[in-house]
Amino acid sequence: MRGDNGTANVGVVVDGVGDAVDGGSHGVACAPMGAARAGDDADRGLDLAVLYRDEHLAVVAKPAGLMVHDSALARGESDFAADRLRAQFARPVFLVHRLDRATSGCLLLAFDRETASRLGKALMAGEVDKQYLAICRGWPEADFSVDHPLDGGPGKPLKKPAITAFVRRATTELDWPSAGFPTSRYALLQVAPRTGRFRQIRRHLKHLSHHLIGDSSHGDGRHNRAFRARGIHRMLLHAQRLAFVHPHSGIRIEAVAPVDAEFARALALFGLSDADIG
Repeated sequence: MRGDNGTANVGVVVDGVGDAVDGGSHGVACAPMGAARAGDDADRGLDLAVLYRDEHLAVVAKPAGLMVHDSALARGESDFAADRLRAQFARPVFLVHRLDRATSGCLLLAFDRETASRLGKALMAGEVDKQYLAICRGWPEADFSVDHPLDGGPGKPLKKPAITAFVRRATTELDWPSAGFPTSRYALLQVAPRTGRFRQIRRHLKHLSHHLIGDSSHGDGRHNRAFRARGIHRMLLHAQRLAFVHPHSGIRIEAVAPVDAEFARALALFGLSDADIG
């Protein structure tokens, strides 16, 4: 295993305000009104872990495998994050963005239309910073961007600009024979999408032939099967960090979602833990 970068910062961070909660190394971590650590709410069954909450908005940790809301892709699903969140907070919720069903991590929502509108405009203006973790096949360059237009998904053939920035955080070479080679190479990537196209990160990695592990639609089945054989069945894409300026207070909010047990098992293949990649 070789690490290419590393910081330690776990929990919610609000720059310049409050007291340390989880030992974040950037800014000052604090516990806003109603905030909880990522494991607290999950113990109540269907509730999603709350990473940040105040009277206007919240950031929650969506688990892998849960659809955000009903859509043409739902295919008979009846369990949606939007419904859980309405029940959990006992009030209307307005989702500011979406995550794929197989993606875990930070999901931003508002409790009123005005806040949702302001956050939506900030998102469209590129003022919301989103950082993902991804594990792909092969060893891409250390620092690179993909500028490759993408369509909008089924029924939306018009291609629009799509840009994703990647930083390689670590590499590993495992004694797993593949495609005539005695070993298999994988990389842990830090990903920052600059645009928000349909399955953008997944499709950009496919475009590079550095397929996302666990992606059943755009990935490489041989490598997916190798990970499943070792107990890692999920797609290895995690929305780790979300940062934005609060639309009412002007304070910069940063929320960090810990990885789940299966993603942690994949990190262990690099000799890393969640604390190593915060």
